[in-house]
Amino acid sequence: MGATYVVTLREGFEAALLLGIVYAYLDKIGGRVHYRYVTTGAVLGLLASVAAGVAVSLASGPLLDLGPDLIATAVVFAAVVLLTWHGWWMRRHARELTGDVQARIAQAQATQRLWLVGMIAFTGVFREGAETVLLLWGLLTQAASASGYDGAVGGVLGVATAGALGWAIFRGSRRVSLGRFFTATSLVLMLVAAGLCSTGTGKLQGLGWLPPSEALWDTSGLLSDTSLLGGFVAGLAGYRARPTPLEVAAWLAYLALATPLLFGLRWRARRALPVPPR
Repeated sequence: MGATYVVTLREGFEAALLLGIVYAYLDKIGGRVHYRYVTTGAVLGLLASVAAGVAVSLASGPLLDLGPDLIATAVVFAAVVLLTWHGWWMRRHARELTGDVQARIAQAQATQRLWLVGMIAFTGVFREGAETVLLLWGLLTQAASASGYDGAVGGVLGVATAGALGWAIFRGSRRVSLGRFFTATSLVLMLVAAGLCSTGTGKLQGLGWLPPSEALWDTSGLLSDTSLLGGFVAGLAGYRARPTPLEVAAWLAYLALATPLLFGLRWRARRALPVPPR
């Protein structure tokens, strides 16, 4: 539930942020009459995302029949790659988002084709929705013991929170720091991806592609990963009550590689600045 909440919060907020930028800029240039294009595009993008989720669910049956463990492992590692790429892209380009959207709206206005703002809304909402479908499928594959109800509750709460944040930012309350929000959620999603990487490693051991091994420790007496709290922590940070050495190594190795990728570039850039002459 925790991981699905964070994923839908992050993806939903990015969609809400883009829509808020479009609405606010149209209002600034006196284009409120074109709000209908944005709303229509957003609704169509949401419906297309739902359709993508249905398609994935229908396709997953035949795929899992080919080899459920193998397909599940592939989905887990695909989610790891997507989470990592998404976090890196947003850290590099979040500040450019507003200017890019405004430039595209200005171009549509100059060519007298403001219906194109509907396409901006559609592509933005559909992209975030399609990413959410794959990520949630990976998370559900990770937590085989988690109930679909818990995941659905986490998803609904995440979307609701994202909508509330988007409304607060573009309806007068700008106290939410976008930089801090993306930094915090990038950190949490990095832990989610580390947990998925560890899960994928365990599945590879189960398939016989990696050598099996005994559990490195057993903390199920303190916190079972099948309990409500343990399942929450497992989904959010990859907690395992009885992890193998390779699962622990995969979790640590991912964090070691992802941390400088997601958070270290700016620090290195500042350090590399030339020292002014005295």
